[in-house]
Amino acid sequence: MLKFQFIKFSSFFPSKPSFFPLSISTTIKLKSQMASYSSYSSSKLLFRQLFEKESSTYTYLLADASHAEKPALLIDPVDRTVDRDLSLIQELGLKLVYALNTHVHADHVTGTGLIKSKVPDVKSVISKASGATADIYVEQGDKIRFGNLYIEVRATPGHTLGCLTYVTGDGPDQPQPRMAFTGDTLLIRGCGRTDFQGGSSENLYKSVHSQIFTLPKDTLLYPAHDYKGFSVSTVGEEIQYNPRLTKDEETFKNIMGNLNLSYPKMIDVAVPANMVCGIQSKTG
Repeated sequence: MLKFQFIKFSSFFPSKPSFFPLSISTTIKLKSQMASYSSYSSSKLLFRQLFEKESSTYTYLLADASHAEKPALLIDPVDRTVDRDLSLIQELGLKLVYALNTHVHADHVTGTGLIKSKVPDVKSVISKASGATADIYVEQGDKIRFGNLYIEVRATPGHTLGCLTYVTGDGPDQPQPRMAFTGDTLLIRGCGRTDFQGGSSENLYKSVHSQIFTLPKDTLLYPAHDYKGFSVSTVGEEIQYNPRLTKDEETFKNIMGNLNLSYPKMIDVAVPANMVCGIQSKTG
């Protein structure tokens, strides 16, 4: 039986790692619009990017392909696509260990609870600050290990109080370039709204600039959503081209305060369900 552990930020690798750029054949393979995922190839990391069209949500599958048991985790699963995701995991011969949420979603019901009902050993993970139900609560600096790989937890509040960004490990034994799963905090050429669920434009701006834009510029950025057909960006691209977050903080707050967005159509269903791990009715 594998033993998974959480390690604090202070135990990071002390030496500065070397970065080895991947060849075209081993880096991101962008599929056509009809495809369901993109893949990232590495000798250790198996990666799939999956899409749920109703809420334009990306779910991410990561596994340690070099480990005997091929332990895996899912980031931001959606209830509508749980069967698809579990089928893929079975086909690839993986052992799902964790189902992680970047935050309490307002636009879809998370698949974590449904996954746990089908694969009882899976542990659900969310931020301690979210106030939601989960098996494991994480906060700034924690590490989530799966096999010989790990995900670093970075607190990035602003879209909601409990938003997290999950970042692949830093070190010569971890896949490079690094990958950051930013939830709704940072979108490709955009960011999440800040007008509900304890949102704060000031906090979001600070979160992005201190926790995401400080990563190496070749770090691959994977958001929870995209509405324009993009699947991946980099820290360097967003520092240069993000139309909101390239502005100074006061200009950014003014932009966010004048978006005049409509009320999220799923929020009254999604948020209560997601506060209890996506299970809308378990007893009765």
